[in-house]
Amino acid sequence: MKKTLLLLVIVLTSNLAKAQFIKEKSINAQIGYGLSVPYNSITDVADDGFFAQGELVLKVKSWVELRPYAGFILTKSNGEDLNGNPTDEIAESKAFLLGGKARLRAPIPWVAPYIEIGIGTSIGKFETFTAFDNIERSGLIYHIPFSLGLELGQNNNVDLGLTYYFQPTVQQFAGAFAVGITFPLKN
Repeated sequence: MKKTLLLLVIVLTSNLAKAQFIKEKSINAQIGYGLSVPYNSITDVADDGFFAQGELVLKVKSWVELRPYAGFILTKSNGEDLNGNPTDEIAESKAFLLGGKARLRAPIPWVAPYIEIGIGTSIGKFETFTAFDNIERSGLIYHIPFSLGLELGQNNNVDLGLTYYFQPTVQQFAGAFAVGITFPLKN
């Protein structure tokens, strides 16, 4: 009886091992206008710079994707607030971004809205100097990525979105207005 049960378990699990829940794989490359903003500020401070990111897109269903990512953001203060007035407040990030997120999307050709959330880590140098915070930190911190956007084109291979990385440890968020292109991988 034990041998029959063991044989049945082996047959059933070997059959399941062939099944894959990933339907398609592709690479998404994004580039954009980066910025970093402090959580607490008396002036409207947003330091700008450059953002780039690559993602491995693992399509589970037509409306769910898993996306491990690696990228970087570089922002620097120009000494002015958003209105062009001089300010001493800054929120700078020079960081490598690494993590994973899940995307929920409307499976619509040509224009598919999406929302993403996940967890990741930022490795680099962070400065947040405001009337409320005086933080200068280097090293590894966690972040929470959140994105809203549209996938455009017949095959939804052009990505236009707003990407944010909330970094509570340094009291700022980094973000970008980014454009991306998705390239399918052969299975």
